[in-house]
Order: sequence, then C-alpha cells, then structure tokens
Amino acid sequence: MKSEAKTVIIGGGIIGLSIAYNLAKLGESDIVVLEKGYLGNGSTFRCGTGIRQQFGDEANIRMMKRSVELWKGLKEELGYDVEFTQSGYLFLIYSEEELEAFNNNVRLQNRFGVPSRIITPEEAKEIVPPLNTDGVIAAAWNHTDGKANPFKAVFAYANAAKRLGVEIYEYTEAKDIKVEDGKIKAVVTNRGEIRTGRVINAANAWAPLINKMAGVPIKIPIEPYKHQSVKTEPIKPGQIEPMVISFKHGGVYMTQEANQGGVIGGYGLKYGPTYDITPTYDFLRGVSYRFAQIIPALKYVNIIRVWGGFYAETPDHNAAIGRINEIDEFYIAAGFSGHGFMLAPVVGEALAELIVDGKTDKPLDFYDPYRFERGELRGQALQMG
Repeated sequence: MKSEAKTVIIGGGIIGLSIAYNLAKLGESDIVVLEKGYLGNGSTFRCGTGIRQQFGDEANIRMMKRSVELWKGLKEELGYDVEFTQSGYLFLIYSEEELEAFNNNVRLQNRFGVPSRIITPEEAKEIVPPLNTDGVIAAAWNHTDGKANPFKAVFAYANAAKRLGVEIYEYTEAKDIKVEDGKIKAVVTNRGEIRTGRVINAANAWAPLINKMAGVPIKIPIEPYKHQSVKTEPIKPGQIEPMVISFKHGGVYMTQEANQGGVIGGYGLKYGPTYDITPTYDFLRGVSYRFAQIIPALKYVNIIRVWGGFYAETPDHNAAIGRINEIDEFYIAAGFSGHGFMLAPVVGEALAELIVDGKTDKPLDFYDPYRFERGELRGQALQMG
C-alpha cells in the first residue's frame, strides 16, 4: 500500500469510484480509493438498479438528465458493458390529488428537456401487458429513464480508474484522519498510514463516522435505514420492462431484469436507523402481496432471493455534496437516500470539476452540506423502496 497520495477517497461504492475516475480523467494523479470491505458492498450492490429523471425539483431533474446522458455512453467510455437500457419508468396514478402532483412534475421535467408525459391506463397496459389497471386513472411515463447492472457498473468504473493510475485498496478501513491547523495531514487505516492533503468522504451510510474523524464542525445528518429487495425466478421476457411504481401500494417498485428475466423490486418498509441489513419476514410478506396487487400473475411466481441494504438518508432525502470550508481540501459526497446509483456518473463529473477547476455548471449548490445547519431543507426528493 502507498504511504503517500495527493487524494484519498474513502468509500469504494459507485460514487467514490466515479469521483476517482473523473478526477483522473481531468488529469489528476496520485489518487487512492479506500474500501473497508469489497467494492460496492455498502449500498451499490444492494440497490434496485433504477435510473430516472422523473423528479419534482429543478436540480435533481437537471442532474439526472446529464446523468442519463453519461449512462448512455458508459459502455464506450469505460470499455465495459454496464447493461444500461432505457426501458422507462411508469408511475401509476390512482387519485386526482396524485394526478395534479404528477402533472406539475411533468411540466417541470418537460421544461428541462425530459420527455415525460401523462398517459392513460390503456396506454400503460400496452407498455406492461400483465398490469392490473383497476383503479388506475393515469400514469406518468418517461421512456428515456431506465436501469443498469450495479455489479458491472462498479467494475467498469474501477477498471477504468485503474487504467488511469488510480490505486484501489479493498479491505482497508479508515480509522482516523489527522488534521492540523485546518489542513489534512494523513489518513490512518488498518493497514498503515497514508500521508495526504485531500480527503473525499464518499462513505455514504458511514459518512458521519468519517466526518467525526476529521473533526468536521458542522452537523450533516445522515442515518442508515434498512431497505430490502427481492428477486423472482425468471418469467417470460418483455413482461415488465420498465420500472413500475405505485405510491398507493406503499411505494412498491418492480422491474424485470434485462438479461436474466427475473423481477426485482421492493417497497417502502424501512427499519432504522440501523446498520443491520438482515432480511425480514414482514418485508417478504408485504412485498409479495403488493407485487400481486400490481401484477396479479406474480402470485404464481417464486421468489428466489431476498436481501437488505442501506439508504443513507438525510432529512430531505437529498445528498450532501461539496467542500467543507473549515478543513482545507475536505469534500463530501454522501447521504444519497436511495439515489446514489442513478446519480453516480454526474456526481463524479461535477465534484471532479469543482475540485480541479474550482467550479462546475451542475447545480451542486442544491446539495450544499451547510443547508442543514441553516435549517434550509430542500423539498423531499421522490423516494421509493
């Protein structure tokens, strides 16, 4: 392991790896990524695979529009197929109140170039043939949203970063950060010390621990909540291609895997704050019931896997991204509240631009880590699962 580096990134999920890759792409050298387990084992490998632009605020819409542009080109750019497919997102609408909210969202999304629209139940059933449309009065649909393979995306970013000279150390846990007079001096790990002048906290659910090590003087409230997902045995291809979501049914979401044919998904049951990710019977029973309400034929399909993972949640379900002013060259990108996988390409690009150029054209001010201290919470980002 190196004893000195210009930049140390703590966290080997897709956010940390995207930041590392984008820094190296902009010409930065001597970059180290530390991961206390194996790459992707925190939240990335446990995510629901979805990638959407259908948010209800300008910043997330703009960020995700750019992120989708990047996702579309990742196979060529990173030299590895991340299985990104624009299979769409379909939000089912059951009430006039929901319809009004989604109409407002669609108008805002359209204003920034996202081609979402409100469709009829009949059109929704054409997109998802086995869909139960009883009670559905409309749906919000965007065909340019999609999904990708989190395992392949992590390895694509890691390998591309390594080709640009980034060094990645798995099973290497940050134990302390030495800071003197507001300047970072070193990161202490279970394998030794790395002298450095720059740290990027991409530890997501563990980000508060890293902040405490560095003596970050502001409170950035990030807490780990257990969310769970399931996967079914394969079904006939093309049945549930988009991500289908219903808030009436507890934020249930589901989509069919592009390559293996199984249906994966979950719903809004959460536990926490906790670092325990053991699956629960209550979730399994609840998700089975909800799946069958949306797609009745799924009641005859076996669930073959259930797993737990973290949403690293902030009070407004938006991440904390930016510079910590009191500590020279200390940055944070954490607290993604279930949106880290989809945002990863643009977050890596934007934070790298901020670090290297001192500015970015992406709306990172929206994710200002200081907003919590000021009591300026954003409108809660749409969250499901």
